[in-house]
Amino acid sequence: MYHKEKFVRFLLDSGALTFGDFTLKSGRKSPYMINTGKLDTGVLLSRLGCFFAHAVFEKMEVGIIPRDTGIIFGSAYKGIPLAASVAIAMSAAYDLDIGYAFNRKEEKDHGEGGVFIGKKPGPGDRILVIDDVMTAGTALRDTVDLLGRYAPEAKVVGSVIAVDRMEHGRDARMSAVAEAQYELGIPVFSIIDIDEIVAELKSGTLAEPGQIAAIESYREANRAVPAS
Repeated sequence: MYHKEKFVRFLLDSGALTFGDFTLKSGRKSPYMINTGKLDTGVLLSRLGCFFAHAVFEKMEVGIIPRDTGIIFGSAYKGIPLAASVAIAMSAAYDLDIGYAFNRKEEKDHGEGGVFIGKKPGPGDRILVIDDVMTAGTALRDTVDLLGRYAPEAKVVGSVIAVDRMEHGRDARMSAVAEAQYELGIPVFSIIDIDEIVAELKSGTLAEPGQIAAIESYREANRAVPAS
C-alpha cells in the first residue's frame, strides 16, 4: 500500500484531488473531484506516468494485460497527455517500447487524414485505454466504440484509470467498473479506488474529518446495491 499512500499525497499536493461541491458529467453532486488537468508541468505529468506505468506493469506480470500490448490510447482531450506520459514511463522504467495514440474530435479529410494521431491502430494491434477517472463508464464505452468503428482489426485489451470512484453504473446493481468489464469484455483496473483514498485520508492529517465524512456519505448513496 506504500505506493498508494504516495499516490494520494501526490494527488493532494498537486491539486488533482480537491474537496468541495462539484457537479459531475453524470449529473451527480460530489464532495470531491479528481482532475488530472491540474497536472500541468513536466514534473507532475512525469510522476503521474510513473504511477500509471507501475499499475500497468503489475497487471502485465500476472497476465491480465498482454506484454505485447502495442498501443496506449488516450481519448481527446485529457487522455492525450496521459497516454504520452505512460508510454514514456513504460519505456524508461520497464524497457517496453509501446506506441501511443489519441483521436481527433473531428475526422480530418486532408493531409494525413483520419481520426487518429500517433501510432495508428492496425490489424493485430492490442490497445490499452488510459483515462483519469471512471464515474459511470460512459467515456470508456465511447472510446471502445470509436476504436471499433475506425480500427476494427485492432483489439482493446483493457483499460486503466487513475481513480475508481466505485459508483454504480447504469444498472444500480453493478459498479460502473464491473458493468464496463461485463459489457465490453475487458479488464478495467485503477491505480487506486475511493475506499483506498479514504483509508489513507483517515490514517493521517490529509483531510478534515468533515471532508472525509462527506465522501463516505456520497459513497454510500451512490454505491452499487446488488439485488437481494
